[in-house]
Amino acid sequence: MKYVFLIFFMNLLPQYAGKSLRRDDSYLKTFEDIKNEIAGYTDIAKAIIDLAVHGKAQNRSYERLAVFADTIGPRLSGSKNLDAAIKYMFRALQEDGLENVHLEPVKVPHWERGEEFAMMLEPRNHSIAILGLGSSVATPPEGITAEVIVVASFDELHKRAQEAKGKIVVYNEPFTSYGETVQYRSQGAVEAAKVGAVASLIRSIASFSIHSPHTGWQNYQPDVPWIPTACISVEDAEMMSRMSFRGTKIVVHLKMGAKTYPDSPSFNTVAEIVGSKYPEQIVLVSGHLDSWDVGQGAMDDGGGAFISWEALSLIKDLGLRPKRTLRLVLWTAEEQGGIGAEQYYQLHKENINNFDIVMESDEGTFKPSGLGFTGNAKARDIMKEIMTLLQPINVTDVYDDADGTDINYWMRDGVPGASLHDDLSKYFWFHHSQGDTMTVQDPNQMNLCAAVWTVVSYVIADMEEMLPR
Repeated sequence: MKYVFLIFFMNLLPQYAGKSLRRDDSYLKTFEDIKNEIAGYTDIAKAIIDLAVHGKAQNRSYERLAVFADTIGPRLSGSKNLDAAIKYMFRALQEDGLENVHLEPVKVPHWERGEEFAMMLEPRNHSIAILGLGSSVATPPEGITAEVIVVASFDELHKRAQEAKGKIVVYNEPFTSYGETVQYRSQGAVEAAKVGAVASLIRSIASFSIHSPHTGWQNYQPDVPWIPTACISVEDAEMMSRMSFRGTKIVVHLKMGAKTYPDSPSFNTVAEIVGSKYPEQIVLVSGHLDSWDVGQGAMDDGGGAFISWEALSLIKDLGLRPKRTLRLVLWTAEEQGGIGAEQYYQLHKENINNFDIVMESDEGTFKPSGLGFTGNAKARDIMKEIMTLLQPINVTDVYDDADGTDINYWMRDGVPGASLHDDLSKYFWFHHSQGDTMTVQDPNQMNLCAAVWTVVSYVIADMEEMLPR
């Protein structure tokens, strides 16, 4: 009897050749089937592009962001401005007619810089532009007056450890890339304290400067003394480096009134277009709503947050409802290390198998070229096919590795991830500085970014099968 069954089964194989069996006895599509399915979205993709780039929604994400940024301003974790921003967005998403608009509570850090200034006293009087780094402690009320030691690297600091005791360490590290150079901001105070320094001043992590300090979060270690730390402009760091090479004695007076308060209540802001066939399955698009307390947070990450909102708006405007739920999440406290995103992950990870893809835009909304993608080879091939739908605006590339503090938790557990890939040539000119304002944003470029974000998220949400993982 078993041989009869075997012959029967073998006769069935040709009609299922190239298809893989699912646990529920249905059959996965071949890649050729998937290519054809994606090609079927050509007209919808064109309609999205036309509406976002040329139609009634042209410049909408820019104009919405301008009103928001001009009205609310910078939005530091724990601040009244962030509270106002969350309330503003909650109302705006409701008024836009999106579904399941709600707030998910989280606890976030609350640090305030207070009054701060630095003055070079020797070899001449010179006001040094500073921005205290997030979580920095204050100086004593009278400030700190000390001689400066200038170093270009941690290695140089360690070699000159005996010279650093009782001094203010100034780091004049060259900018190579943000990922590599940011270690001086995040670890500079700790390394300086290890050798007995009384404070640290870090050359801003910036590829270009017009006497503009750039702030950011830094991390202390429990077993190392906590010393005040701030960023200074590239120009001042290089000037003090030149003075030091000449053997000139440099003395600086530093005063910082920073305070850390107990964690504050805040919220991740969520809205959806509920799926028509698989509502429990999620395609997540996101950006973070918080920012630093300088500039307007228009670029970091107002643009990413608002093109993510725009994706849902465009789909709604076209009367589309994808098979899966398209979920917008505006994260809170990203700048402090993805605090809101981590709490969201802990709350929702039990449903991780229902997350199809997580998408985050947090590297500007300048001229786009494609997407960064994290996923297996089969998922990458599907993503490449989806990107061909964006040929009308010449944004078709798929790059290695998605990047986003807020989606890393999901990607580490195998959920495919995507991040917007755009022109970063000027991003670090303005990053975490007073220069991060609406003047940086370009409405035409935001239109293109919104089109990319919408086409990709809609097609993935509407395809019959989830991305493989």
